[in-house]
Amino acid sequence: MRWIVRLLVLILLLAGLQSIWSNFRAGNWVPDWLSSTEKSETTHALVLQEISAMGKLELVKYNFKDVVEQQITKMWLPNAKAILIVQGEAIGCIDLTKVEIADITSEAETLVVNMPEPELCVFKIDHSKSRVYNTEYAFNEEAKLVQEAYKQAEKQIQRSALDMGILEQTQINARKILTPVLEKASGKKVILKFPLNAKIEKLR
Repeated sequence: MRWIVRLLVLILLLAGLQSIWSNFRAGNWVPDWLSSTEKSETTHALVLQEISAMGKLELVKYNFKDVVEQQITKMWLPNAKAILIVQGEAIGCIDLTKVEIADITSEAETLVVNMPEPELCVFKIDHSKSRVYNTEYAFNEEAKLVQEAYKQAEKQIQRSALDMGILEQTQINARKILTPVLEKASGKKVILKFPLNAKIEKLR
């Protein structure tokens, strides 16, 4: 029975020494179990829901800054209003997973690649750089105003990027970037062809 007690005392002593040594290395002179300092703990229950193959080559990015005024019109009361300073981005890309063997034609000195249509693969608000500048008569409607303002700002980024020719610029950059790489790899002159009926439409 005594050896069990001694063993338990030895285990507790070793645990205490380990705790002191760990705190010493971390720069804490007082063991955790003697410290009155509160510590926060975080528990995660992360679940992997989906794995997607990524083959989109980002070729151009437009950065935007917008001042958005959003309001709710009322009949009898003053209109609720929110003014936001919003920053966001739009990215043009090409999905290389759509290129198949049949899209590549190799001749004696020329390699012809039929490319997929350019895409506006990302248009989003950067919330870390955006903020609410001012609100008037918003009261309990402030959250609704801000949410709608961000929603409209994101749509405006999409429209502006398309109007400014981000898809056309994506094609230009694809030729600049991919052509020399493919020519060096194949040892042939490379021609990148895009669909003539590419849907490079501007939103209205």
